[in-house]
Amino acid sequence: MTPRRDTIGRMSTPTPSFALLPIRTATVQDLDALDRLEQACFPPAEAASRASISSRLAVFPDHFWLLEAQHGPDGGTQLVSFVNGMVTDQPHLLDEMYDDAGMHDPRGAWQMIFGVDTHPDYRRHGYAGRVLRHAIETAREQGRRGVVLTCKDRLVQFYAAFGFQDEGMSTSTHGGVPWHEMRLTF
Repeated sequence: MTPRRDTIGRMSTPTPSFALLPIRTATVQDLDALDRLEQACFPPAEAASRASISSRLAVFPDHFWLLEAQHGPDGGTQLVSFVNGMVTDQPHLLDEMYDDAGMHDPRGAWQMIFGVDTHPDYRRHGYAGRVLRHAIETAREQGRRGVVLTCKDRLVQFYAAFGFQDEGMSTSTHGGVPWHEMRLTF
């Protein structure tokens, strides 16, 4: 849904020809779609590998929240956006968490967010926010202390709009770039 110029030169977004499905959690059958979207959303040094996504799905599929679009009655579905992350008592998001699904503790106090992915064709329509709000509400309902994520400078204000507080620069060196640690405490 890329904006286009209409016949008199104004920018317009085409009317969507799809219906959004309810947000759901993942299954192992979602691996291909999750991997494709992860690779489309992040540079290679930052994107989770297929093996990492697979190991996460095996351990905490209920901490992957997916938003899909149904294209017409016979058109199939497309993954629009997803959020994923583990639960832990560790209050900071550590680099080793990205690839070690065994660090997940279903009784943990903090919901970590590893990624907020949205298909490039569906960006700027609030879909990432919809899935993120769902993940936040799920963490709240599960009695977590809050949600932690890291982000680049340009996204600090985006996450602040959801109530996250910028705790400054993270110790993370993931992907070789600087990250802010953001926390939403319930």
